[in-house]
Amino acid sequence: MKTAALQRTGALATVSAIVELGKPRITFMVLVTTLTGLYLAPGPHPLALVLATLFGVTLVVAGANALNMYLERDVDALMTRTRNRPLPSGRMAPPVALAFGVAASAVAVPLLTFAVNPLTGLLAGLSLVIYVLAYTPLKRRSTAALLVGAIPGAMPPLMGWTAATGTLAPAGIALFLILFVWQLPHFIAISLFRADEYRAAGLKIVPVERGIAGAKERIALYSLLMMAVSLQVVRTGIGGAFYLASALALGGGLVALGVYGLSREAGNRWARWYFFYTLIYLPALLVALVLSRP
Repeated sequence: MKTAALQRTGALATVSAIVELGKPRITFMVLVTTLTGLYLAPGPHPLALVLATLFGVTLVVAGANALNMYLERDVDALMTRTRNRPLPSGRMAPPVALAFGVAASAVAVPLLTFAVNPLTGLLAGLSLVIYVLAYTPLKRRSTAALLVGAIPGAMPPLMGWTAATGTLAPAGIALFLILFVWQLPHFIAISLFRADEYRAAGLKIVPVERGIAGAKERIALYSLLMMAVSLQVVRTGIGGAFYLASALALGGGLVALGVYGLSREAGNRWARWYFFYTLIYLPALLVALVLSRP
């Protein structure tokens, strides 16, 4: 009886660790943005297509995150916010994470290619390669990793669009650009109030490489760019009057907060407030876009 209980406990711990490899909160956000792209795309949305898309995207994200954790297990052990992940904490052996990451990726790309369409499968494969083989190693070498990593991070709504239409279109690309630009000030804000951790881990981040002032300038610039990109969506025909008003209001708040960061008084507390605002900004913007769908 005791042995069976221990086995069940061990099995549950393994399952829990595997779920952690996939970063559930990030996966949930990815699925929300994928669904947004699907919903906004024209044409029919058969349930089988929607389920295949969501399952395939979930596997891509899980595989990419698992491989990222495998490659960065030494770095994760040096940072407070990541040292309790399955690999640095010793709750999972590295070969298990590697096997899971490879298996999930190997299933995801063919699934999206044949059960959805080749274009969506291609985008999934591209995202996987960029995230694991370009973004992950580049984080230790250059701040350009921020831009490179934003590419796979912006793919989900575009993949949702292509899943429904099988084609690239200005509206789908506009959704991609919203996610792409949003990530830039969002992650710079995180790196401002966690700069010491990133520095100790040897990761190249904007505040460390370009200084605090340089990081603040980029946040202000990207805030302006974010507002401009969000307004361009209206020109593609998927954003109505309600979305336009919402984008102006939400973008105005983002720009005001970003510009305030240029003042001497703005420190880590401001960076946290800006970070939390971005967490509100993106879902609110997407909800306004969905509600404005013709």
